[in-house]
Amino acid sequence: MRGGNPEGGQVKLLRLSNEPPLDKGVIPWLGHAIEFGKDSAKFLLKMKKKYGDIFTVQVAGRFVTVLLDPHSFNTVLWESSAKLDFTRYSLLLMDRMFNLQFPDYDHSKEKALMKMQLQGKNLSSLTQAILSNLKTILLTDENGAKNAWKEEGLFNFCYDAMFRAGYLTLYGNEAAQNNEQTSKIKDAIHSAELYNVYRRLDQLLMKLARSMLSAGERKEAALVKEHLWQLLSVENLNTKVNKSSWLESYSSHLQNLGLHNDMQARAMVLQLWATQGNVGPTAFWLLLFLLKDPEAMAAVQEEIQKISFNRAISTISQDVLDDTPIFDSVLNETLRLTAAPYITREVLQDMSLHLADGKKYHLRMGDRLCLFPYLSPQMDPEIYEEHEKFKYDRFLNPDGTKKTNFFKGGKQLKYYNMPWGAGTNVCIGQSHATNSLKMFVFIMLSCFDFQLTDPKTNVPAFNTSRYGFGLMQPENDIMFQYKLRVE
Repeated sequence: MRGGNPEGGQVKLLRLSNEPPLDKGVIPWLGHAIEFGKDSAKFLLKMKKKYGDIFTVQVAGRFVTVLLDPHSFNTVLWESSAKLDFTRYSLLLMDRMFNLQFPDYDHSKEKALMKMQLQGKNLSSLTQAILSNLKTILLTDENGAKNAWKEEGLFNFCYDAMFRAGYLTLYGNEAAQNNEQTSKIKDAIHSAELYNVYRRLDQLLMKLARSMLSAGERKEAALVKEHLWQLLSVENLNTKVNKSSWLESYSSHLQNLGLHNDMQARAMVLQLWATQGNVGPTAFWLLLFLLKDPEAMAAVQEEIQKISFNRAISTISQDVLDDTPIFDSVLNETLRLTAAPYITREVLQDMSLHLADGKKYHLRMGDRLCLFPYLSPQMDPEIYEEHEKFKYDRFLNPDGTKKTNFFKGGKQLKYYNMPWGAGTNVCIGQSHATNSLKMFVFIMLSCFDFQLTDPKTNVPAFNTSRYGFGLMQPENDIMFQYKLRVE
């Protein structure tokens, strides 16, 4: 028997024979919420071993059906939004995490707008801007201590550089009356302030999403949000120069929706998280894996030398960026090991879900459906040999071309690595994010000498509370040393 759902799940006392196995946990209403929030990968792997590739669990009053068979993902990813809806859960999280309410939110309209600005002909201008801004952040030495070794946490270094350069690229530069150098210094100071404030919010976001903040944390979150809303206010953004077409277009979109200025600032903070929250952590894991694997590092360095990248370059073509199969494999392998978003849908009507093995399951209106590609395909030992190990050439064929043929149960997979999502909700900023990461790594490998302070340092464990929200972050930072090479 199954009770009612306080958040809208349908009340049905009789359990149907063709429904997924149900595990309500031992705590009434709360169910598995604590275990799910603490380490969802560990919890869902335990449930998979117990019930198989599909099951339903109770989590804080909600009934969540989890599907872990990648051969069956297609059915969910392309199902009509009249049956499986992405928007409702998104709106819930926007409000919980960013205090943002849209009057008439049209996800497909917003997505079409974003796609136009982040892909196609606009991608080239974003690429040149991110290259310029990365050089401002990485190569501008405010202390004047040129070519001296410095020591810093690798995670903070990568997150800081990627976040600040990415922000300047999309939101624009500080206006300066005097000269370009003054403008760069102002950019460095302002973006550093924004990053430091944002990181305070970033460390509270998972608890915000789950409504699990303590009284002190609620106060801190409110103060930090107010500060970010002020930094990204309509008035402040109007003073920027070199604003991207993405910012201009999104600002117009918010005005056309009739949003007040304070709500527009909240939307800008949401987009700051959406556009910058994952690239910094990705850069950290990528550099760390290269530092721990000399063969991989040498292969990427050789590829960079072939395209003649150096610090004097101010423009780079998409054709050149697309011709880096070794780096692409390194990035795909990094993301396979560290990208762990949920793909979530609200069930809007009673429906049948057809799986690849021919079985059919009944889903109840008001419940939630969740895919977790991190467990399968990405960390599935049946798909990937030594699945926990970083292998830089895992996504390369012997002839150096991209490898796309991976199998499970003797059948080729359509979805074998899903860090960018898939189907109707694939990440539309993928090309810009990939270009940004390439540029960061190219600058680091061609302009810096760097090494782990302790080469024997272990790869840090994940902060497991972040499963489900994109790129994982490390439980602790690790120190590295770096210096600019003499020109």
